[in-house]
Amino acid sequence: MKQVALEYHRSVGRYLAGRAITGTRLGGRAAGSVAAGLAPLRVVQRPDPTLPASGWTRVRPLLSGICGSDLGLLTGRNSPYLASLVSMPFVPGHEVVGETLDELDGLPRGSRVVLDSVLGCVTRGLTPCASCAAGKHGRCDNITTGHLAPGIQTGYCADTGGGWSRQFVAHRTQLHAVPDELTDEAAVLVEPLACAIHAVRRADVPTDATVLVIGAGTVGLLTVLALRAFTKAGPIMVIAKHARQRERARELGATEVIGSDRALRTLRRKTGGFVVKPEIGEEFLLGGADVSFDCTSGSGLTTATRATKAGGTVVMAGMPNTDVDLTPVWFRELTIVGGYASSGEDFPDAISLAQDAPLGGYVDAVYSLRRWSEAIQHATSAGRLGSMKVVFNPRLD
Repeated sequence: MKQVALEYHRSVGRYLAGRAITGTRLGGRAAGSVAAGLAPLRVVQRPDPTLPASGWTRVRPLLSGICGSDLGLLTGRNSPYLASLVSMPFVPGHEVVGETLDELDGLPRGSRVVLDSVLGCVTRGLTPCASCAAGKHGRCDNITTGHLAPGIQTGYCADTGGGWSRQFVAHRTQLHAVPDELTDEAAVLVEPLACAIHAVRRADVPTDATVLVIGAGTVGLLTVLALRAFTKAGPIMVIAKHARQRERARELGATEVIGSDRALRTLRRKTGGFVVKPEIGEEFLLGGADVSFDCTSGSGLTTATRATKAGGTVVMAGMPNTDVDLTPVWFRELTIVGGYASSGEDFPDAISLAQDAPLGGYVDAVYSLRRWSEAIQHATSAGRLGSMKVVFNPRLD
């Protein structure tokens, strides 16, 4: 049989056009329309997926999120660095809550699950590399080999499918059972929450540290939640553009929420130091936060490096897509830490935290696959429109 899916196909022309336009003023004001108009996405009828090997199941998505990396892909902002680590054509969608369609060890058919999307050694039928053996499959070196086509995650691999479809396949090790008391709307946030927990753990936040979170979209807000749950951080300051984001940040434990236009001066008042304005370029702070999290897909890394005190730590929790002046890293001896995907206990902890956290209403826009153009436009403007998470329900016509 065949099923409806959204398929991404490689188009160098569309990638370059999207990258050029989203770098202009038009890109800032109309990125959603640009993405919908130029994105190399198409609604297709794909054959039902077949299981690659034992230990796999088919999964029917109930809800599938649209995340910042998806939008970066569709607007041409993602780095070409990743181009050789995917296989075409693929079905996007890695933030998924779904139900299994086959029996698996300890997971009966019809189980409601969330997806750990990374495709490491075990999913590829390989002997675990050193990273995978240590439970850090996000660092796997074998993501282009084994019995699967290249793909850093489900949603970027031609052989597995992805959540923007009515069916895909997943390995048992990727699936975590969802408690009955966790709604689908909360469960679809587990994957980004696990990533936020992982990024927070990568930072090794000192007790009573002053923390700056740049960006208050889904990643930024869940980072605040993870900081309060898993560290002994002191004041947490959040840079947020929009009113609804500011409200959510306070609900999740932010000490203070500030606008990007006054971030450095507010930090100076709170932590001491001096604001310095070069003749050319952006101002920076001598002093600042102990730890900063860049949770944007834009210029947040520039702000983070200029707002973190000497010897401090900057965590890249969002996917970077802009050029950055690294002089502050050298001059202030900053530590830059990457925070990609999740590992080990992050998913179980995310499921537990999601049950108690005030995440009601975060999913407030649900679209069918055939309305993908509207969905992408909405997701691109989500902050301005007051939305937190835009998702697909592939079961809708």
